[in-house]
Amino acid sequence: MRSSKLFVLMVLVVAGYTSPIAPPIDKDQEKIAMNYLTKLYGLQKQSHHSKLKSSSDLSLRLKEMQVFFGLQVTGKLNAETLDVMKKPRCGVPDVAAYSTFGGEYKWKKNNLTYRIENYTPDMSQAEVDESIKKALQVWADVTPLRFTRIHSGTADIMISFAVRDHADGYPFDGPNGFLAHAFPPFEGIGGDAHFDDDEDFSYLSPQGYNLFLVAAHEFGHSLGLEHSQDPGALMYPSYAYRDVSTFSLPQDDVNGIQSLYGPNPDVDPNEPKPTPQVTPNTCDPKLVLDAVTMLRGEIMFFKGSFFWRSYPLSRTGEQHLIKSFWPELPDSIDAAFESSFEDKVFLFKGEKVWALYGYDMVPGYPKSLSSFNLPKKVKKINAALYDENTHKIMFFVDNQVYSYNEENRRMEKGYPKRLDKVFPGMTGKVTAAFQYKGFDYLFSGPKLLEFGSNNKKLFRVLNNNYFLPC
Repeated sequence: MRSSKLFVLMVLVVAGYTSPIAPPIDKDQEKIAMNYLTKLYGLQKQSHHSKLKSSSDLSLRLKEMQVFFGLQVTGKLNAETLDVMKKPRCGVPDVAAYSTFGGEYKWKKNNLTYRIENYTPDMSQAEVDESIKKALQVWADVTPLRFTRIHSGTADIMISFAVRDHADGYPFDGPNGFLAHAFPPFEGIGGDAHFDDDEDFSYLSPQGYNLFLVAAHEFGHSLGLEHSQDPGALMYPSYAYRDVSTFSLPQDDVNGIQSLYGPNPDVDPNEPKPTPQVTPNTCDPKLVLDAVTMLRGEIMFFKGSFFWRSYPLSRTGEQHLIKSFWPELPDSIDAAFESSFEDKVFLFKGEKVWALYGYDMVPGYPKSLSSFNLPKKVKKINAALYDENTHKIMFFVDNQVYSYNEENRRMEKGYPKRLDKVFPGMTGKVTAAFQYKGFDYLFSGPKLLEFGSNNKKLFRVLNNNYFLPC
């Protein structure tokens, strides 16, 4: 067995809310970091009593890890770095220098067989069969690869559910440990995929671990793909729930698998097909954000299926799938704001409103847009701006502004008003808004306009990556 070719999908504890003024790193957190960097970044094992901050080798590994995930490169174990270490992720090293996997591994044929050896009790056999079939079809849709199921004998891709030691040299470790592992193409065990039956697998539900998503990721490894640094890619080294009913393979994964096998020759170029998801780039001069809000000192930027979290004037922004944090939230939200009065973040899409307390969903949501006493004719808002001094919320609806008093829970008299009457010089549609250090920032397409919070005087017109650096 070529054990160096093992791919392992490993789930750690999902990080909760992290305050910008974080408590000191304790010994348990140090242990998490040491284990993480030893396994994934080649950190040499240290004695139990060695101090974390005194190790130059540790600092180097931390920097490499921070570079890989697009974090601020400090070489120090801080709350943001620890958050990433605690997220669901794969056990394959992220830096090529520390990976025993090397070279190009691919099947030398396009017609592959697969066999499901046994089943998990979490789902019906029909649900498992369908999940596996769909997971393989994800790759067949964009390549010449074709998959045929067999019910006996040895297939190219042998699929099984097992617990603990299952005789391949890589035992599972119980619930919330290793989700699954797979081997890239080579003789013998190559291509095989094993799933930890101590996990809670699901069919369509976002609860537990969706078998289709886990399997599609693993089959990418079975076909020869490594991990991607694109947080929107299926092959990104983290498990994240996605809407299975609308799933299509992201562009980064399409590019990766077609680099090995080429495109699907059976696709009719004249037939409409879904556009693969492309991860938004802060360096795109045409980037238009969906919503922006503060969250306890961080700034959150939303675009499509993604959000960035950043501290003001920081040089980096962490990018994540929205559903990797909040499976209940929709993509492409309309607006968001943080209420210091209620210590909540409110997020809007259509006529529904969701709420967060820190990074936790608030029970009882979503609620109706009418809970903010907007007129019934308002079915959607374009942006929301919260004033920390007055606890008033401005809702932008096309070229009009509504003002809601949060303390008395009433819409203010005299509203709606025309946008250019409230913010002189504002001529375009407001697509996102937030307040920071005495200024109101209104996003209009790819531009950012800075107004005084008190006098509404226009001071500057900036690019929208002023707070979200390229």
